[in-house]
Amino acid sequence: MEIELKYSVPTKKVMEEIEEDAYLFSIEEEHTREKRAFKASYFDTEDHDLLKNDIAFRIRMEGDKLQATLKWKGRVEGALHKREEINVPLKDDKAYIMPSVNVFCESEIGKEVIKLVNKKPFICLMEMGFLRTSFKVDTGKSIIEVSLDQGEILTDKGNTFIQELELELFSGETEELMKLGERLMTTYDLLPGSESKFLRGLKLLNIR
Repeated sequence: MEIELKYSVPTKKVMEEIEEDAYLFSIEEEHTREKRAFKASYFDTEDHDLLKNDIAFRIRMEGDKLQATLKWKGRVEGALHKREEINVPLKDDKAYIMPSVNVFCESEIGKEVIKLVNKKPFICLMEMGFLRTSFKVDTGKSIIEVSLDQGEILTDKGNTFIQELELELFSGETEELMKLGERLMTTYDLLPGSESKFLRGLKLLNIR
């Protein structure tokens, strides 16, 4: 299960301030800080069979690495996002424009999705590209990845900017994640990000 906090960051200057935050530096794990460029596409059938069942299907490219992801059973409480997730690495770059859910065939959710889709072709709902600055911190009780994302969500009915902070729990206690989120939200006057990037794209498309 993926457990993370999302916050909307008001300005680029605040993004930079969080990146240089003294407390985060003090608990940062060595050699974990990196900048990565991501490109992602989300797919569904024309009948929106996946959306109707609260399932998201994503193909994401990070450098020369390609990965297929299914997310389902999403729950949101303020800034806190919880969802089930499965990832499968891909070798064929063609999967970015011609994906198949058969790559998930060894999992129970994959078998359900294959049956649900029933060999219908996929359409691309949206694309997004963003630059991520990330690093891991150790609170003493939990390992948390801090990610700062800047980019754009692209749809046929409009685009919107990405400027957000994500805190993902890698191990340990959810309480520690909440404490770190509260500290950063108060310090930098952040707004809880109750909507995922995917949901923001769906709203542009007037689907949700």
